[in-house]
Amino acid sequence: MLDAILFDLDGTLLPMDYEVFTKGYLDLLAEAVAPYGYKKDQLFGAMWKGVGAMIKNDGKETNKDVFWRVFFGLLGENSYNDIPKFDEFYSNGFHKAKAFTQPNEMAKALVLAARTKAKKVILATNPFFPRVAVKARLEWCGLSVEDFDYITEYENSSYCKPNPKYYTEICEKLGLRPENCMMIGNNMQEDIVASKLLGMRTYLIEDCLIDDGEKVQTEQGSFAECIAFVNSI
Repeated sequence: MLDAILFDLDGTLLPMDYEVFTKGYLDLLAEAVAPYGYKKDQLFGAMWKGVGAMIKNDGKETNKDVFWRVFFGLLGENSYNDIPKFDEFYSNGFHKAKAFTQPNEMAKALVLAARTKAKKVILATNPFFPRVAVKARLEWCGLSVEDFDYITEYENSSYCKPNPKYYTEICEKLGLRPENCMMIGNNMQEDIVASKLLGMRTYLIEDCLIDDGEKVQTEQGSFAECIAFVNSI
């Protein structure tokens, strides 16, 4: 039995065109916080700078702390008092962003199959978002946080994909042997190349494929084929 099967979320369990989703979601966020004085261009600039800082995180702080430190530095310390307003958006208005994704009636079946083949099932989504936003996106594809033994989010993570230390951090926290784990995702570089550096088995789901860099050998196929593959392990 595998120690763990890890799943990406965006484009894997939850089908989407990442660029379409990101634009739609950010427009919704800008609309929600505009009454508090946030101008769209400044907001987007600060958001992307914050994301860039999380990607470069060296493990000394959580992604959450890194993001808000950069965000406050660009928009002012008064923004600190507005964190609850952003949290409110992710709890409510963010659900409108479901319109920029696609349904996936097979997501539950794949996660349930993984449960029979691994001691732990982990949601290894790039930890840019707070837990409440991860919870929302899971609901859009018929899943819940209770379906997973561990979920990466910006509150509990200190690295991001494609840094291999993102996967190392998960394994060290949970006592997993990378060589006895499998990563399933749609992004060749972030999900497959990075996890293979630790010796993980991998499966690349091609339905919403992202592949614009280094490549490695991996099992791959459609979402339906992935279910069959996991069941065959």
